[in-house]
Amino acid sequence: MSNVKCAFAALALVLLTMPAFADLAADKATVDAAKAAGKVGEQADGYLGVVGGADGATTAAVNDINAGRRQVYIQAATKSGVSPDAAGQATGAQLIAKVPAGQYFKPLGGAWTKK
Repeated sequence: MSNVKCAFAALALVLLTMPAFADLAADKATVDAAKAAGKVGEQADGYLGVVGGADGATTAAVNDINAGRRQVYIQAATKSGVSPDAAGQATGAQLIAKVPAGQYFKPLGGAWTKK
């Protein structure tokens, strides 16, 4: 991964934990439980995805978190001169690297894989 992509990924991860996203704590708890249950996973594009099926609350939490991530990727892209997709993919690579054993991830163009 290039230094630029590493910088985007680091910036995005820092921004995802800033207080502006603190109100997503309930969504994060819902998603964390769904990840542990194998219903939600990290994707290489930097977004969460539903693995097989999820209830409405889980789907809403995934959508809320993904909307927040999208804003972070747009901000990172604007500051760095790359596309939001590139910023998301750089972060996605880091997030997938941190997926714990037993949880799911999805590489670009690939299928859900249990780590």
